[in-house]
Amino acid sequence: MISDKMTAFVQGSSVIRAMFEEGKNMAKKYGQENVYDFSLGNPNVPAPASVNKAIKDIIDEEDSVFVHGYMSNSGYEDVRASIAASLNKRFGTGFAENNIIMTVGAAGGLNVILKTLLNPEDEVITFAPYFGEYRSYVGNYDGKLVVVSPDTDTFQPKFDEFEQKITAKTRAVIMNNPNNPTGVVYSEETLKKLAVIMEKKQKEYGTDIYLISDEPYRELVYDGVTVPYPTKYYKNTIVGYSYSKSLSLPGERIGYLVIPSEVSDYENVSAAANVATRILGFVNAPSLMQRVVGRCVDAEVNIEPYNRNRELLYNSLKEYGYECVKPQGAFYLFVKSPSEDETEFVNAAKKHHILVVPGTSFACPGYVRIAYCVAYDTIKNSLPGFKELAQEFGL
Repeated sequence: MISDKMTAFVQGSSVIRAMFEEGKNMAKKYGQENVYDFSLGNPNVPAPASVNKAIKDIIDEEDSVFVHGYMSNSGYEDVRASIAASLNKRFGTGFAENNIIMTVGAAGGLNVILKTLLNPEDEVITFAPYFGEYRSYVGNYDGKLVVVSPDTDTFQPKFDEFEQKITAKTRAVIMNNPNNPTGVVYSEETLKKLAVIMEKKQKEYGTDIYLISDEPYRELVYDGVTVPYPTKYYKNTIVGYSYSKSLSLPGERIGYLVIPSEVSDYENVSAAANVATRILGFVNAPSLMQRVVGRCVDAEVNIEPYNRNRELLYNSLKEYGYECVKPQGAFYLFVKSPSEDETEFVNAAKKHHILVVPGTSFACPGYVRIAYCVAYDTIKNSLPGFKELAQEFGL
């Protein structure tokens, strides 16, 4: 018999993953070209040529025992130094290798830092709509996820509600920027407002409240939008990053945590994160991929295919009568369901072989998420179905 905690996790298992599996079954039945699967954020843009070259060169040039062997739990020193130098050059920060911990993707990094920080019943605040796995990650360590309700006009944080929900038990705040599922970017002004509130509450309760900024989509932004670097606005900020989206490496599970020297109790937090990496079973991030990102830390990210998809999908759906905020980043469109119960729309879409994810998965019912990190033809060929759906629902 499985544990009570896992029973709850299984019952609440990812709708996104379930729909992805359903899409594979539909493709077998109707043909891949006749199924329009917008469920999973699985990049369709190839990894940069420099990544594939680095893999080959490393295998040919470097000692295989070194490449495939253990290293410090926090990762190779030279790779961490390269990442720190790149961040400093791009964002005017002052990191060193000791501020970087290599992780098994952003998800691994989030679990490491939550394991590091949380005691049972500690509270972690996040802003809806949010990536649904946050609830599981916090629950892994017997914490409590506290959700700030969504502002469906702008999908920016509700500052008043946020301030009210911070308590003496608040240990961390998770911010996803650019946001999955909405694609909105939190501006410098937003970060400054969050920082003022959090500084005020730290003083009020005499506690440390850490801002955990989850940033796998940092490079995927459009129309000249920039994503401010959060450590510059709030001292107790820890950044989680992944190369899954920027370099199209989701299956390689490689990312890092930034733990600035300025965070409260830095020495213990950093040491504990290293131990958490080991005892969670990661031991260390994948060795070969560490060597690869060390060589490709400044590789150019190709956002043009995503932008092309974004423009076609957004403009077409708006023309058909759908309501949505134009995404500034990531590769998702968060669309208001033409039915108050979005599951009705999700099920109707399946009849047109279109797979979208219900907003309930992101604590925002009444919406659906469409991942446009797919082939351009997939979007183009799905449009007649979206148009027929709009007509069916009276848009």
